[in-house]
Amino acid sequence: MMRLFRSRPALVLVVLALLIGIPTTLVLARAPAGEFVGIEAPVKRGDFRVTVTTSGELRAPKFAKVSLPPNTMQAQVYNLKIASLVPEGTIVKEGDVVAEIDRAAFATKVTEVGLNLQKAAAQHEQAMLDSTLNLGKAREEMKTMELTLEEKRIAKEQAVYEAPSVKRQAGIDYEKSERALAQAKVDYKTKVEQAQAKMREVGADRDRHQNLLTIIQDVMKGVTITAPSPGMVIYVREWNGKKKTVGSSLSAWDPVVATLPDLSVMESLTYVNEIDVRKLRVGQPVSVTLDADPTKVLTGTVKQVANVGEQRPNSDAKVFEVVVDLVKPDTTLRPGMTTGNEVETEALTDVLYMPLDALTVESGTPIVFKRVGGRTVKQEIVTGVMNDDEVVVLKGLEDGDMVLLTPPPDRESLELQRLPGSTSVPPANTSGDTGQRTTVPSTSDGDRKAAPPAPVRRN
Repeated sequence: MMRLFRSRPALVLVVLALLIGIPTTLVLARAPAGEFVGIEAPVKRGDFRVTVTTSGELRAPKFAKVSLPPNTMQAQVYNLKIASLVPEGTIVKEGDVVAEIDRAAFATKVTEVGLNLQKAAAQHEQAMLDSTLNLGKAREEMKTMELTLEEKRIAKEQAVYEAPSVKRQAGIDYEKSERALAQAKVDYKTKVEQAQAKMREVGADRDRHQNLLTIIQDVMKGVTITAPSPGMVIYVREWNGKKKTVGSSLSAWDPVVATLPDLSVMESLTYVNEIDVRKLRVGQPVSVTLDADPTKVLTGTVKQVANVGEQRPNSDAKVFEVVVDLVKPDTTLRPGMTTGNEVETEALTDVLYMPLDALTVESGTPIVFKRVGGRTVKQEIVTGVMNDDEVVVLKGLEDGDMVLLTPPPDRESLELQRLPGSTSVPPANTSGDTGQRTTVPSTSDGDRKAAPPAPVRRN
């Protein structure tokens, strides 16, 4: 063995194995000096897990919002800015001041609406004076017409004994005066209705400005934002992912300044790439660790998997949002903490598995290079699911077999030891981990008896 370690290739292989940290017990293949020396790994039987690992961030699904007054939109005040804000993580009681909003925008709006209100009030007063004047003149005109009608009536009575033409003329004059008075009364009613409509119009405009001014003044009373309930202040994020702080903009469409989360219920929000998301489903167990305390391990379950992918900022890959519900949140957890989420997508018991590095595919057929005594055998196998480091072996190897992690130089000259009745077909890849082709043996009675027991899936 000492001669073996003096060999430069062997030393390089040992150092490489230590650096990559292959999770199996490795030994060096014995070979005479000058021949190929490869790293061997045993085929093992036991439990096998397939996991998806991602990083996420803690958040509280239940929280109270600290936001602008609810009638800010009716106040028509835009481009508001946060003038002051308590530090994130501050514990507040109900009614404590959390933020102050810059009053400059309100002051400008109050001046504008005040001027409009004065103008509307002046128009209302002007319309009232015009209506009073016009209706007064109309009433005087009707009085004059009534007197004229009385004169025409007297003239008509005096013309009874006059010539027929004079009598007729007096009758015509009387009729004209009577008709004019009747028309004046109708016109007066129309003028009254016109005056009332005008007063309603200018009055509504005045009242609208008055109501707007009242709303603005009410909203100004709420620019000092207080906590609606006790809790810890957590800043909210803007559309670009940055947290709102002093100087950030607010609007009626985005009025939330901060949140007061319920720390008794926590979840981890993470994003999974489109390759791994098809392995996830609701209810799968998750092991959650904290970057702040790697020794602490929490349990959780997959609560939600998004159906539609999205493009995250500063990322070219398409990802899917996944929510992990923590079963028993720790009292020390805080929103925004970075988490490591390991989702167990599949768990098998009593199966054979080997290092993934030992698997080679030739012409669509999965093979391994197995050490038998002092020689190397190119063996066809049937593979199952795989994880990042290992792959399940359904057929072709036995517990304790030693396989090479790197193909030997004479791989092309070795004869392939095929499984009985096997043919190369596309694999039935249940896990979606690989696009490799696998070999399915024939289903004759003899093969059926020789096949290993089917893996038992653990829920």
